[in-house]
Amino acid sequence: MKAHEFQAKNLLKEYSIPVPSQQVVESAAAAVAAAKAIDQPVVVKAQVLSGGRGKAGGVKIAQNASEVKTVASQILVLTINGFPVRKLLVSPASTIVHEYYVAITLERTTKRPVLILCAEGGVDIEELAHTRPEAIVKIDIDPLKGLESDLLMGRISTIFKGERIANQAKQIITRLYHLFLERDCSLVEINPLAEVESERLVALDAKVVFDDNGLYKHPELETLRNSEEYSPYELEARSYGLSFISLEGNIGCVVNGAGLAMATMDLIKHFGGAPANFLDVGGSSNPQKVLHALRIISAHANVRAILINIFGGITRCDDIAQGILMARKELALSLPMVIRLIGTNEQEGRKLLTDAGYEVAEQLNAAVQKVVAL
Repeated sequence: MKAHEFQAKNLLKEYSIPVPSQQVVESAAAAVAAAKAIDQPVVVKAQVLSGGRGKAGGVKIAQNASEVKTVASQILVLTINGFPVRKLLVSPASTIVHEYYVAITLERTTKRPVLILCAEGGVDIEELAHTRPEAIVKIDIDPLKGLESDLLMGRISTIFKGERIANQAKQIITRLYHLFLERDCSLVEINPLAEVESERLVALDAKVVFDDNGLYKHPELETLRNSEEYSPYELEARSYGLSFISLEGNIGCVVNGAGLAMATMDLIKHFGGAPANFLDVGGSSNPQKVLHALRIISAHANVRAILINIFGGITRCDDIAQGILMARKELALSLPMVIRLIGTNEQEGRKLLTDAGYEVAEQLNAAVQKVVAL
């Protein structure tokens, strides 16, 4: 789950990380009012769940109220990487002496958090990672020891020049790590962490991504959920307890188990097709879940055929079959459908479906090839 910049900065503030004052608005008139209250040049920033806002024209400096009205109006009509701009962040413009980059994320190869530092933050950090990767410092963090001060200060001093700046950086990084751990984040990023006047470090932009698997421990974070991060199909699926992600293909998938769902999508691609979704109905044997899954998939305009791939363990094949028959009756499904059932109660499930006129496959490869052909 991603947070908007203003939400991420509020989280940083909770952990005593310096951030500029800010006001979130939804109109040019409100942006003007916010700028007048600040009473100095301001930066007006699009609030979308995407990077590249600056290069897309979504971040602008305004010197006075007239300029604020102009730039806010320009930004509010933008769509950045598929996200229409609906909110703006208005903050005092800072005089930047130097920009740094700081992030903590999970390094899956080492199975540890990793601290990422760079003395050259800003909008070109991605390009820098490709052209001069040696400029980016990565420090693995032992989860049992945390941030060890001597090692940390030694590495920080090579990035943040000057004792005063380095000491501030150490405090900010330590607090950022606490945020990363305590809120079950998969990424916390400050770019830029800017040195401004009077040798102060301030987080001028921030990104926070939460691990969805940890959200059950943090009900307070539900208020940060942004509907624009999800398609209407994903929102509906969430309400039914389904794990669903929209994709760009035309083969709808109903599968039980995340690993099997991934393998199914890989096979669809392997045989020349393209999945329209990831959908895991989970270990439940509730036929209603199958009905909901097929309702969501059949409503998707791109879907031209449906593949149901069930490997029954906790999930019973006869219950899946009942759900398919319920969906045919209630949804008047006309899309071609390929069904593969194997596992618990597969004979009962097969009989229910064959009696209703369906063919049921045993081999996954054959089922995938058939749905791709359809």
